[in-house]
Amino acid sequence: MRELIIGGARSGKSLLAERRAAESGLQVVYVATAQALDREMSQRIAHHQARRCADWRLVEEPLDLAGALRRNAAPAVCLLVDCLTLWLSNLLLAGDAARQAEAGEAISCRCPRDATQTLIDTLPQLPGRVILVSNEVGCGIVPMAALSRLFADEQGRLNQRLAAVCERVTLVVAGLPLELR
Repeated sequence: MRELIIGGARSGKSLLAERRAAESGLQVVYVATAQALDREMSQRIAHHQARRCADWRLVEEPLDLAGALRRNAAPAVCLLVDCLTLWLSNLLLAGDAARQAEAGEAISCRCPRDATQTLIDTLPQLPGRVILVSNEVGCGIVPMAALSRLFADEQGRLNQRLAAVCERVTLVVAGLPLELR
């Protein structure tokens, strides 16, 4: 089963994903996409690490998410991916898309779209359970900066495409889960 848990920042989506993974009865592999590039992000990562079960395996993969999922999926495994928002940010910043957006150029870099398509294609083939955590960024105003608009657009498209291939989709607001599918 594939499950998408979406919500705003600090909505409780990661806590819900961790609870569902722990309750799955499967071996949990936590797939972390964050990179500790500054002190604040290091603190956020440490906060998440402190909550995780000690027997969960950790895989850190900031870019090749589909590959990490293929390598670690198994019938008796629950893969918990936290989070797709940081993964998409990593993709945008790793290629030319961010530079092109800031320069006001047409986005010719296919890296984020190719990687997201690979993820979408991979998910239905994976054995076991997959829980994906992603931010819902489409409830606010349209960002002023070109890179922020590009990110919001790509994140919205990614969430829609993931929701289409997941059997369960949950929106978390103020710590309360609302089952969408």
